[in-house]
Amino acid sequence: MTVIYILLEILLAYLLGSVPSAVWIGKLLYGIDVRQHGSGNAGATNVIRVLGYKAGIPVMLIDVFKGWLAVQIAIWLPVPGLSPEIMIYVRIIMALAAVLGHVFPVYAGFKGGKGVGTIAGVGISLFPLAILIVLLVFIIVFTTTHYVSLSSIIASLAFPLVVYFIIGVRHPGLVGLSLLVAVFIPATHRKNIRRLLKGEELKFDFRRKKAAAENSN
Repeated sequence: MTVIYILLEILLAYLLGSVPSAVWIGKLLYGIDVRQHGSGNAGATNVIRVLGYKAGIPVMLIDVFKGWLAVQIAIWLPVPGLSPEIMIYVRIIMALAAVLGHVFPVYAGFKGGKGVGTIAGVGISLFPLAILIVLLVFIIVFTTTHYVSLSSIIASLAFPLVVYFIIGVRHPGLVGLSLLVAVFIPATHRKNIRRLLKGEELKFDFRRKKAAAENSN
């Protein structure tokens, strides 16, 4: 029974992560599938580029919230009889399920975003102070370069360093998760990295409300 309970929570986390906010908001409010415009990515940055801030900011907030909520479920609906140590691992698995849901959403043909916003939501639940520091790193890189992709990549690489050396986390599961983030985000930004190396990556222009862009977060 305990295993079934855990599997149901993991499934719920995946289904929450699968909520394709970019796709649904684009289709329901604008009649546009953002996956067919700009970068083709169902993420907040592409939504902002294609549809503007009024659509992009809600998408960003929803993506963060669903990542946070997916992990919080393990606290609000604890599996009976599990030790605190095991519960940490359950939360980690639920975090992974939520991110995979965002990248491969069952509600949108398994074609989703790159997971940055959902990872941020997961981090708020598991590493709140570390996320604040990494957000500062993101802001510094972004204001300097105006590259969302580069800012996301550098912030992700900084994440395990912040978790281990600044916050002092020593739990192997949590440290491992932070290292996975540092691998996962650059991996989902492979095309962006190639464009950055070629000098072809587009910078984010705050003055443009709509654009057909090639890069996305």
